[in-house]
Amino acid sequence: MHIGGGGGGGGGGLGGGIGMGSNSSSEHSYETTTPLHFKSLSTKTGRSHYADNEKQLGSLPTIHHQGRGGRQESPTFLGVSMKHLSLVVLLLQNSVLVLMMRYSRVSVGPDQPMYLASTAVFLAEIIKLCTCTGILAYRTQSISRTIHILRNDVLGQPRELLRLLIPSGLYALQNNLLYIALSNLEAATFQVTYQLKILSTAIFSVVMLNRRLTKQKWLSLCLLMLGVTLVQLQNVGTPKSPVVLDTSKSDEGDSNYLDSSGMGDELDSSPPEDDSLVSQNPIIGLFAVLTSCVSSGFAGCYFEKILKGTESDMWVRNLQLGVSGSLFSFLAMFYDRQKIYDGGMFQGYSFITWYVITNQALGGLLVAIVVKYADNILKGFATSLSIIISGMISVFFFDFEPSIQFQMGTLVVILATFLYGRPDAAIPRFIRPQKK
Repeated sequence: MHIGGGGGGGGGGLGGGIGMGSNSSSEHSYETTTPLHFKSLSTKTGRSHYADNEKQLGSLPTIHHQGRGGRQESPTFLGVSMKHLSLVVLLLQNSVLVLMMRYSRVSVGPDQPMYLASTAVFLAEIIKLCTCTGILAYRTQSISRTIHILRNDVLGQPRELLRLLIPSGLYALQNNLLYIALSNLEAATFQVTYQLKILSTAIFSVVMLNRRLTKQKWLSLCLLMLGVTLVQLQNVGTPKSPVVLDTSKSDEGDSNYLDSSGMGDELDSSPPEDDSLVSQNPIIGLFAVLTSCVSSGFAGCYFEKILKGTESDMWVRNLQLGVSGSLFSFLAMFYDRQKIYDGGMFQGYSFITWYVITNQALGGLLVAIVVKYADNILKGFATSLSIIISGMISVFFFDFEPSIQFQMGTLVVILATFLYGRPDAAIPRFIRPQKK
């Protein structure tokens, strides 16, 4: 799956009835509030195919939110800021997805095959495409108009599809690199190092999006890295014996496999019962993690720039990203063609599997909403905080015993999230220079 590709069912409903707000830094404005109608993505004329026929578009009224001094504020839903609402929903969705994905990998019976992740990722992309198409049909109130939009604004824009091949290709590269990394690094080492993607996202947001980060935000980024590192330290003491990888993906209980969300199960470091050992090369593993972090930050900021750099409809953009993402997912499924031929595409599927696939697909669209109303760094904070919440839930359901480092790291991550999300603090009056 793309890391950062795809939306929640609730997110789809929210995005359909609220005007796109502004999200700007101190010196760079990404966009202004515009009516939610379906504009063409053509860069030749800069006009909508439907600009002359507002009734056909099914335009929605623009929602303006004036703050103090006439400043544009973030759009709201039921009185709640879309920025904060989307982050909270993403946080809950990520926590549930990680736990259910873990359960789906370890709850397979001894005589049951493990479902193929490549087919699950491909089906998630198909569900995402169907969801976006359904939202378009609902907003246009016409099947013929929806088909017209798909033909002209999605499939009829090859140049835009080519632009989105870049983040889709990077996400595909990233997922492959994660497999290589987990084959050569201990799970705890991988998890700690992989958090560098948040820092890379911050750097690319400064370079690509002209965003300025204050000292307070840089401090919060450092605190985040420290907190996540403390949380993962309790796993560092695992034995460093040779690792056995489940290449068949069909053993019970321990699949030793990185799921498609980019978050893997811990690798089994116990002594093997057979000779299927895979040697580890920490240098290759470290290089794979660092390259994956860089590609993750670049792809996320690139997609954010595409979303915020145009006035095109967000769901049309998601359809375009889904088309290119489906192509790469199909290529990954083609790699498992022999296993699919032998056991079928839906081998090992259960109710939990379908729940994970659906949650994964809708969660991807939710990420796009977060990128639209917040930014990629806040998305990274929400994802990191979901790791903490998943660990807390595991205490009650999976007999997880948190260490002192875990508890300290939890407090540090919460503090970092608070510091990054709050407005830059004003200089206290008692330290301001007094006018003479």
